[in-house]
Amino acid sequence: MNGDIDTLEGLSKHYKDSVPADLREAKSFGWYLDEVYEEPRIARNAHQRVADMFDYYGTDYDEDAGIVEYEMASEDPIHDGENTFYGREVHESIHEFVNKVKSGARGLGPEKRIKLLLGPVGSGKSHFDWMVRRYFEDYTMRDEGRMYTFRWTNLTDVIRDQDPSDDVVLSPMNQDPIVLLPQEQRDMVIEQLNEALDAPYTIRNDQALDPASEFYMDKLLAYYDDDLQEVVENHIEIIRLVASENKRQCVETFEPKDKKNQDETELTGDVNYSKLAVYGESDPRAFDYSGAFCNANRGLFSGEELLKLQREFLYDFLHASQEQTIKPKNNPRIDIDQVIVGRTNMPEYREKKGDEKMEAFNDRTKRIDFPYVLEYSEESDIYRKMLRNADVPDMHIEPHTLEMAGLFGVLTRIVEPDGGNITLTQKAKAYNGEIDDGDDIDVKKLREEAESKADIGEGMEGVSARFIGDEIAEAIMDSTHRGRGYISPLSVFTHFGENLENHGSIPEENLERYHRYLEMVREEYKERAIEDVRHALAYDLDEIQRQGEKYMDHVMAYIDDATVQDELTGREQEPDEKFLRSVEEKLDIPEDRKDDFRQEVSNWVSRRAREGQAFDPQDNDRLRRALERKLWEDKKHNINFSALVSANELDDDERNAWVDALVEQGYSRDGAREVLEFAGAEVAKTELEG
Repeated sequence: MNGDIDTLEGLSKHYKDSVPADLREAKSFGWYLDEVYEEPRIARNAHQRVADMFDYYGTDYDEDAGIVEYEMASEDPIHDGENTFYGREVHESIHEFVNKVKSGARGLGPEKRIKLLLGPVGSGKSHFDWMVRRYFEDYTMRDEGRMYTFRWTNLTDVIRDQDPSDDVVLSPMNQDPIVLLPQEQRDMVIEQLNEALDAPYTIRNDQALDPASEFYMDKLLAYYDDDLQEVVENHIEIIRLVASENKRQCVETFEPKDKKNQDETELTGDVNYSKLAVYGESDPRAFDYSGAFCNANRGLFSGEELLKLQREFLYDFLHASQEQTIKPKNNPRIDIDQVIVGRTNMPEYREKKGDEKMEAFNDRTKRIDFPYVLEYSEESDIYRKMLRNADVPDMHIEPHTLEMAGLFGVLTRIVEPDGGNITLTQKAKAYNGEIDDGDDIDVKKLREEAESKADIGEGMEGVSARFIGDEIAEAIMDSTHRGRGYISPLSVFTHFGENLENHGSIPEENLERYHRYLEMVREEYKERAIEDVRHALAYDLDEIQRQGEKYMDHVMAYIDDATVQDELTGREQEPDEKFLRSVEEKLDIPEDRKDDFRQEVSNWVSRRAREGQAFDPQDNDRLRRALERKLWEDKKHNINFSALVSANELDDDERNAWVDALVEQGYSRDGAREVLEFAGAEVAKTELEG
């Protein structure tokens, strides 16, 4: 343990250093004015502060996708990467969410709308909402995100019927101190702030004081003969305001309860019955500002499963969003300033979408689709993150396990392509960026086609990462009970097949299709396993280099219409077309596309030569794969295939050599033996049939 935190004294100092220096230090209103003149952003509204928060933690522009990735989601700096988000579609959704917040910061309209995160179960929308709240709390602890509110003091000195326990009263709505200024004088200050402001938005604040504060201001102004300076100098203290969901301060989460017992006071506040006998029923001091909208003021309101609320209960959201006010029963309206975020799943959305009585609510929402991940390598990173955050130090994850699990998930989410020119697996690979230059696949067109066919959008249905993660966990526990130190795609496939019917979120009508997709993934894994075994049995770096150089010599001669020197006789000869095609056919390059491929690799070699880099076929994925497969064809006749699956026909040294070769590719020794038996049987079957 570090020396500075291995004692209580050290821990205490570490905590104290993490707390803002002015957190518990009361300041004067004059001090506050000096601060906002120096740094006008202090007086930002909620949308402006949240918008700046996303930029504060860092951004990265993805030029290919045309979106900004926000590092609080892609890197998660304050949690050391524990909660990162993956997938182009998810980052597009986050980008869209931030754009709506930034539009609201500029007063373009979305500040008066509910940001409704719509997505299937387990798509990450709730986790993103949680992350936004955590980062807002962190941001308000930092100097760049600071905000202030005020408290009334020495009230019993002036107001005769003030309860002594209420001599000091915190601003019930945690309002910005600038609202203490009458509107005309406030506008004069704000005008000066905007002249000094360096931001894409302008400071605005036309809120009225909350009813209790307005009551105190009226009483004090009357006492001091309308001398505002006397009021704020004698009865106002400025204090630092830090968001905290646990304290229900500037961050509030609202969860729907029993539909029959929903009460609007949960949102807007209610009478403080303990003060009724002191102040009377109509006195604003007898109101309890404990509603969710009150607690969320200056920050974030998060509504979980928003559309599960009764239609009448949702009416409170209309004023809160559009008018930015709340109207408690039998009380004056109260101005609010907050980013209202709602979340809902697909069934509730479909139910409410066609309800004409919901038109007003729907008009006040900005829907942000939050789909599943559609790139299976990114999906596999979700499971990798899950394993990193769990206690599985002794479990080896075999190659392809998480990728094949991710591929299965993606196949259930994407729309089957039209025309039959491309399979569903090929489409998933294309979405994953696995497109060879010679492939005639237009990913943009595939996405557009899918969006036109999907009910709401591609990726809004299918198997969730939660289900797949659960099955990976089951496979790990099963391997643990069996005393196996590894899990492989085969064990995960078994759990998928056995538990699809038992998962409540998978509709029965989809089961047959999902089992068909699982077979497609098994077939894809079989090809990859065979490739690994081929690599282990016949891989020879020197031979691949030699064959690669020979291929390029003949390609250059072919392109230049020249001759090439024979390796054995030294005589000049025409390019060996049979040899060239024996390499190209391993990539399924047809005769009419051979010139394109040859020109492609020729340009690649020339470009590397200009950069001073030597030719190495390992650096060109397509050429490397073709040469590996060519080498396999040349050597397979000398391999005893039946020995791959029968220990009796293979001596230990030879089998161990093959296991060692697979271990170098990332397999455990037991996992290597499993893949030798699985893929070896398939290879033996194919070769014997051939």
